[in-house]
Amino acid sequence: MDLHFVTYFVAVVDHGGITKAAQALYISQPSLSQAIRTLERRLGATLFDRTGRRLVLTDAGRTFDLAARRILADVERAKAKVTAVRELEFGRVDVVSYSAFSIDPMVELVRRFRANFPKIVVRVLDTYGPAGVDNALRRGSAEVGVTDLSIGYEGLVTAPIAAQELVLATHASLSGRLATPLADPVPRTLLHSLPLVVDLGDQSNQFRGLLSEGAENVVVDCVHPVTTWELVRRGIGATVVPRRVAQQQMTDVCAFSFDPPLTRDVGIVYRSGEQSPAAAAFIATAAEMATSAVPSKEEE
Repeated sequence: MDLHFVTYFVAVVDHGGITKAAQALYISQPSLSQAIRTLERRLGATLFDRTGRRLVLTDAGRTFDLAARRILADVERAKAKVTAVRELEFGRVDVVSYSAFSIDPMVELVRRFRANFPKIVVRVLDTYGPAGVDNALRRGSAEVGVTDLSIGYEGLVTAPIAAQELVLATHASLSGRLATPLADPVPRTLLHSLPLVVDLGDQSNQFRGLLSEGAENVVVDCVHPVTTWELVRRGIGATVVPRRVAQQQMTDVCAFSFDPPLTRDVGIVYRSGEQSPAAAAFIATAAEMATSAVPSKEEE
């Protein structure tokens, strides 16, 4: 059944006849009369009693009137939901990442997005490394990924957020067991002899170069940042984290710069083409964050 037939029927009921309804609908009276007859044929029922000067609903007409108004109300509600999403008053964006970025930059990125779009839900999905981000985007289970941009994402769009400075985080109890005390900055090659607590799913080019052959110096392969921090605090091993994370999240640890300095380009990745309104807003928020990514004094 065409929706405009339903609209025409309700208009005839509300205006008490064909003439006034046709004027309100800006269509000719014969066209409206024909539309009502077509509707009756399709329903197999007479909707109006035409014996008098004014159209009166039959029993079938009264029953259809209730159904017609529910149909139109449902359509209006559906339109309102679509409009709300378009205006970012309702909706959700699915973002995928992995443990390396679960704190920095994810927390600040989501905070900024929610400050601008408080009615949009952000669903953060966890995966195992850059390959998981790539797969989630290509499968369509996520709209945006937060990841290391040194990894290639062929056919996808990438945009930078910031360059993270990576540091070596250790506890004093571990440093005290070393033959040579750690001094800032730490040569990168020294990590080959240090016990590390890291996420081996982080396959960035910078990270791979810090591990000994076969990653034999990794004593704990851990994907959970909070667990990693606690293991480091208890002297189980050292780890490599962004300076911001070491300073703001890890207590009772020392952060050492690398020689030469070690940085990692972090950004977002997403499919090309038209984005959902919520995803487009999230991408725009990441772009705004990139322009304001100025190191604080304590990070310099």
